[in-house]
Amino acid sequence: MKIQSVAILGAGAVGSYIIWGLFSKKDNIRLGVIAEGDRARRLKESGCAINGAVYRPEVWTPQEAQGVDLLVVALKYGSLPGALESIKTAVGSNTVVMSLMNGVDSEELIAAQVGAEHLLYSFIKVASHKEADGYHFDPDATLGVIYGERFAPFESERVKAVRELFTDSGVNFRVTEHIQEEMWSKFRLNVCNNLPQAILGAGVGCYRDSVHMKAISDGLRRELEAIATARGIDLRIADAVSHGCAVPATARYSTLQDLDAGRHTEIDMFSGALMRMGKELGIPTPYNEYTYHMIKAMEEKNDGLFDYDGTEEPTWAK
Repeated sequence: MKIQSVAILGAGAVGSYIIWGLFSKKDNIRLGVIAEGDRARRLKESGCAINGAVYRPEVWTPQEAQGVDLLVVALKYGSLPGALESIKTAVGSNTVVMSLMNGVDSEELIAAQVGAEHLLYSFIKVASHKEADGYHFDPDATLGVIYGERFAPFESERVKAVRELFTDSGVNFRVTEHIQEEMWSKFRLNVCNNLPQAILGAGVGCYRDSVHMKAISDGLRRELEAIATARGIDLRIADAVSHGCAVPATARYSTLQDLDAGRHTEIDMFSGALMRMGKELGIPTPYNEYTYHMIKAMEEKNDGLFDYDGTEEPTWAK
């Protein structure tokens, strides 16, 4: 198997990172971004700005991408349901699908549309942020794409093909035989470090400098690890093979970046998913329930729901 065409669905920070990597070093790959309507027009007119440079990938409709060798899904969680039909259109009989979305259930949602045989499980570790001139990240400090087969044989033809694609592309990558455990490890990082700081509105240094923030983070962690264990996920495996990276105390992860920008977050994919799994398994999730409702209320605040001007009917306090 050889990958000669790649389509990316979702041109956010993660998608832009992949575009940057492939465009930087590869000249024998046909690469395009799947987009329609206003988003397609913006990409054609303005391109993707990454680290001060503007890249102009081809822009394809789902029909134009049909049968592509590799489809990379890099969407926000809330956009996935509306994109499933486009994914189904683009996937041909030999298409490999890699979802770089956060969380642990996007592969299942995509597989329900196109078949599990197309999914090569993966995730990405990249600390990026958006500024006025586009997306920025440090390529040298970025761990990049981690991927692998769920079941043996782990050194499959498509694993080899993706390795060949990423080699010398500018995209950092690593193959793992423990992809589910490592995906849950990143999920744990997002739930425990992404969410509490979003409510507080402070950089990640808060977990080091506040026993109260650490207590909240630890509460979320205990619930997540109990659910992982009940689902047969041994996070000790991921702890033994995965590697972290140093980030500045000022770092604001994606949920806080979304709230800062007035956008809706991916809380349904984080605490929302854990609440659903906890109910199925009979495992209480009070820390996640509180976190979920707090961030949902913060979204409502950003939407203007609480912009009172004093003319409203009074409320009764008892």
